[in-house]
Amino acid sequence: MAKEIVLSPPNLHVCLLEREHLEATQEMNNNCALVEIKMDESEKVSDLISHSYTRACCHHEAAHRCPAGAHRWLGCNSPPAAAQYTRGTVKDFPGFDARADAEILRKAMKGLGTDEQHILNILTSRSNAQRQEIAVAFKTLFGRDLVADLKSELTGKLETLMVSLMRPARLYDAHALKHAIKGAGTNEKILNEILASRTPAEIQKIKQVYQEEYEASLEDHVTSDTSGFYQRMLVVLLQAGRDPDGSINESLVEQDAQELFRAGELKWGTDEEKFITILGTRSISHLRKVFDKYMTIAGFQIEETIDRETSGELEKLLLAIVKCVRNVPAYFAESLYYAMKGAGTDDDTLIRIIVTRSEIDLLDIRKAFRRDFAKSLYHAIQKDTSGDYRNGLLMLCGGEDD
Repeated sequence: MAKEIVLSPPNLHVCLLEREHLEATQEMNNNCALVEIKMDESEKVSDLISHSYTRACCHHEAAHRCPAGAHRWLGCNSPPAAAQYTRGTVKDFPGFDARADAEILRKAMKGLGTDEQHILNILTSRSNAQRQEIAVAFKTLFGRDLVADLKSELTGKLETLMVSLMRPARLYDAHALKHAIKGAGTNEKILNEILASRTPAEIQKIKQVYQEEYEASLEDHVTSDTSGFYQRMLVVLLQAGRDPDGSINESLVEQDAQELFRAGELKWGTDEEKFITILGTRSISHLRKVFDKYMTIAGFQIEETIDRETSGELEKLLLAIVKCVRNVPAYFAESLYYAMKGAGTDDDTLIRIIVTRSEIDLLDIRKAFRRDFAKSLYHAIQKDTSGDYRNGLLMLCGGEDD
């Protein structure tokens, strides 16, 4: 049962976050080891902060299987259909003391100048649930809002990163979706990423938090800002009605693969509705079998058909769904790669993925990044960013992959 915490203002959703955290913790594989990481000494707060902290890292490797020919598109293995991604780089901090952390943060931001390093040390090494407890302790001890103080003391991309860390997971997603459809224009990239990669249970929670935060329906806001088959695919995903994983009906696998083939390659034009229904409602394990069967029938991957038969935002969303069905960490590794490729950096995408996946599957994303792009995520971040912002991202990344 979640511990009830009364907050002012009341929209931090601590109870919701603690329930999510407990559920995730119960699902974690117990085969883990503690890795001690030494922190830099600091005279300013040496009486309040320990000179070392430990972070738990799982060292087991999940068994993966690659659908026939999928490497042509993803260069990756597919995890078991029912895999629970709990290989995050950020875990609960052992010996956690919310009040002590609140005092450290207050000292780091009090008076002239700001001690960014100690803000980074605290916020990147505590789980999201623990950060919410720190925020409560901060207000209790000092009558101040921690997020407001962070916004006041920090600037630029470092401010965005630290404030993002303070948002509970589903609130973060709801906030990102709100800003994706707010004002002139729509950021379809964020809509596609969040709705294609989140589980039905996560989407239901996002919708609930969105309603609470903005007193409006997420679906209504999405439909008012999109149109056509792209809109219909988003609406299907928002229903969170994907079949649960279970026993595979081989005859239905054959039927779905044939219907997708007829709806695209064998039809003058494209029957987009078939793609929307099958890709939006069938279970993950079922769709992986369908993709295998499609390869057998067509002689090429379903991604090639989507690329030829659809266009625009619908094509991008369908491809995102297929990639997430095949392997969620590989999908995010690819997104991170393109966020840092070429001139300039897509810092919004970089922050969003690192923050939202840090407690879920960032270790798996690191592994996929190394495998698919022949360099480590740590090295890519180190090369493409700078200053305290870079240090924060690297601390969340959790280490180099040689």
